[in-house]
Amino acid sequence: MTTPARATQRTARTLHTGWSLRSTAGPVPPEIAAVDVPATVPGTVHTDLLAADLIVDPYLDANEHLLAWIGQADWSYTSTFDWQPDGHDRHELVFAGLDTVATVLLNGEVVAETRNQHRTYRVGVDGLLREGANDLEVRFGSPVAYADAQSLALGYRPHVNHHPYNAIRKMACSFGWDWGLDTATSGIWKPVTLESWSSVRLAAVRPVVTVDGTRGVVDVHVDLERAVASAGAGSEPGVGGTDGPVTVRATVGDVTQEARVEPGADSAVLQVVVDDPELWWPRGHGGQPLYDVRVSVTGGAGGDASRASSGGDGDGVDATRASSAVDAPGAEAPTGEDSAGPVLDEWSSRIGFRTVEVQVDPDEVGTSFRVVVNGEPLWIKGANWIPDDAFPHRIGRDRYRERIEQAEFGNVNLLRVWGGGIFESDDFYELCDERGMLTWQDFLFACAAYAEEDPLRGEVEAEVRDNVTRLMTHPSLVLWTGNNENIWGHDEWGWERRLDGATWGLGYYLDLLPALVDELDPGRPYAAGSPWSGSLDVAQSDPDHGSVHLWEQWNRTDYPTYRDVVPRFVAEFGWQGPPTWSAMTRAIHDEPLTPESPGMIVHQKAMQGNDKLTDGLLAHYRLPDEIEAWHWAMQLNQANAVQVALEHFRSHVPRCMGAVVWQINDCWPVTSWAAVDGDGQRKPLLYAMRHAFADRLVTIQPRDGGLAAVVVNDTEEALVGPLTLRRVAYDGRVLASEQVSLTAAARDTVTVPVPSTVAEFGTPESELLVASVDGVTHGLWFPVEPRDSALAAASLSTSVTVMGEGSGAGYRVEVTAGSLVRDLTLLVDKVDPAATVDEMLVTLLPGETAVFTVTSDVAGVGEEFVAQRVLRTANELVG
Repeated sequence: MTTPARATQRTARTLHTGWSLRSTAGPVPPEIAAVDVPATVPGTVHTDLLAADLIVDPYLDANEHLLAWIGQADWSYTSTFDWQPDGHDRHELVFAGLDTVATVLLNGEVVAETRNQHRTYRVGVDGLLREGANDLEVRFGSPVAYADAQSLALGYRPHVNHHPYNAIRKMACSFGWDWGLDTATSGIWKPVTLESWSSVRLAAVRPVVTVDGTRGVVDVHVDLERAVASAGAGSEPGVGGTDGPVTVRATVGDVTQEARVEPGADSAVLQVVVDDPELWWPRGHGGQPLYDVRVSVTGGAGGDASRASSGGDGDGVDATRASSAVDAPGAEAPTGEDSAGPVLDEWSSRIGFRTVEVQVDPDEVGTSFRVVVNGEPLWIKGANWIPDDAFPHRIGRDRYRERIEQAEFGNVNLLRVWGGGIFESDDFYELCDERGMLTWQDFLFACAAYAEEDPLRGEVEAEVRDNVTRLMTHPSLVLWTGNNENIWGHDEWGWERRLDGATWGLGYYLDLLPALVDELDPGRPYAAGSPWSGSLDVAQSDPDHGSVHLWEQWNRTDYPTYRDVVPRFVAEFGWQGPPTWSAMTRAIHDEPLTPESPGMIVHQKAMQGNDKLTDGLLAHYRLPDEIEAWHWAMQLNQANAVQVALEHFRSHVPRCMGAVVWQINDCWPVTSWAAVDGDGQRKPLLYAMRHAFADRLVTIQPRDGGLAAVVVNDTEEALVGPLTLRRVAYDGRVLASEQVSLTAAARDTVTVPVPSTVAEFGTPESELLVASVDGVTHGLWFPVEPRDSALAAASLSTSVTVMGEGSGAGYRVEVTAGSLVRDLTLLVDKVDPAATVDEMLVTLLPGETAVFTVTSDVAGVGEEFVAQRVLRTANELVG
């Protein structure tokens, strides 16, 4: 064998081909236990078995329960890859994600045992690689069995649902949730690579960004790993190159800083200053300029140096003055050799210059919760985000983009990544950076008590270090949150008695997590939980303090009671509704299909969910006895409920400074709180959010025993013009009218009492109030519920015009009302599941016309968009 020349720059080779899957133990059907299954990496057992036609689709009908055995079984993934010596000192298998209870073997030798889906694992394999073929195996133990055993070993701790997901560091909702199916997955769910490097590699890079007046300051923290100190499995003594000086270079935009790192030192901090940086802003408040950050380490030292800081006391690191980069902004990072020697490793990312605060401060009401970016307070128009697929490896960049665009369509400006899922992907965060979509990321603790002892504690710290380091570059990320509902659960759900003195996670939320954020991502806000009142001395459910989750309305009362509370910030609230008709009927094939048919019940995960749907409907509409009418009624009621809440919350600026709807998306076709269903289709709720989150909003709200028109102007331009207030009969007659001069300054809210001459109803069952400002969608107030009103069957005239051809094809649908029509909606997916429509939930007075633009490339179906089963109104649910 010829010894190759010593290599320099780190290389990475993906190992995604040639995998096969086989069961090794557990209740596996014989016809599956006997076969080797072609496997896809990244992937999961479920999706590999599905691709091989060995199981039914868990998303369909009642199939979920037929596949529970998968999570109770053990599995083995095997592959063979070729390797030739390449002159590098070190070789490592890098697993970006193993789900979850895994043992890794190379050429029959155990090289790693892993117990955490949320970590990246690097496994040294220097002495175990063979020239030629190498056998790689990843054995997965049953996550259900492991969680059960760990729960017993750690001691019982309260949790929702039936599996002890709090005893294993795995995506909690893979064991099921009140909107999610129970899959209990196993698999190599993220990329696996073979990395080879010499002398030194970049172990971690953390650019800490601050804005100091007119300067953008980036403190680039660099951690190095030296080959001489990192011998892997099977390494031979003395192998690993030299521990010589190296040069670290950091470039931000067109400004570069260099530092010489002497032998024995393993970290450096390089400060790069950008004069007059363009600020990054959330969507609706400015642009989103992003700056390239490039870091390299080279074998050798730079020229004359002045002393700079290192990971310890500064010894061992010299830094040159800042200089102009050779490469233009956005260019490729340098490769090969430069004046400092060969490039050993490189890293790149993007940052944005902005400041962020989350102000949780005592005030005259209680405790605020206010997000401030670049000194500007924001009204948060948010939505909660869950994993977009029960098998997250299937979510690609295009799907992330589509969901974020749908959130934008709903006028959302923040997505909260919920703590029962995953630390979201680089694709998700990069797209949010580019589009100005704010994010907050929960740490992964949800609706349960968690042991604070090892081995769980060690896994928690490792996953937090991994993911804070990975995500801290993103300007869209404005908040880390310690948990979802765990402090609330401990204090108010009876956990304390059941815990009997056992640890439950408080040490994570108050000590470990904030300390790690302060160490790794200083300057980014942290809240101990969601909800978070700002103190353990104040109830987490107190709406006067911090953030709250409002679930009493859905669970026990009704949506008009949202108006009984003025929260400081709502981090969760919502209302259920079924998925779109096409998604529901694609997934459920019951004959007959009814709200209580078997497949429908499997696709309703909430406790007493259908009872709550019915209870929440009956105060407003009659309960239909036909499935398509039932489907429409429940979708409409979901949209109405959330819009009532959002308009109420927005009318109370600045006391209330945000609302985060539960939830924007789904992971499968299910009756849930989502605005976009599991097939990626818009529900009426998304349009209700679009209306209520509009930059300019006119709403009529109860105030001080009467009614008031509230005008919200969340734009940079003043809104000036008369506010017209009218009381109108259902037949279109104007019964009373007043005009009021109005000036709403930029980012301002104005409240105008409705004069008694307008607000006093003669026949409430057949009258409404209309508040309007030119150029702004009008606000409406109906004094009685629809089912108690004189709303008659809708009188409509329609016309349909074909628009365009090919990908830009569609239809223009005009609908003119001959009577009062409430919540006119085209359920276009019934005609074409890929179709979209620009508007829903339109209320028309007699003689008014609505124009809908339908995007669809299906020809010859225009008249179907105005068929009775597609063109729906609230009118049909009355009487």
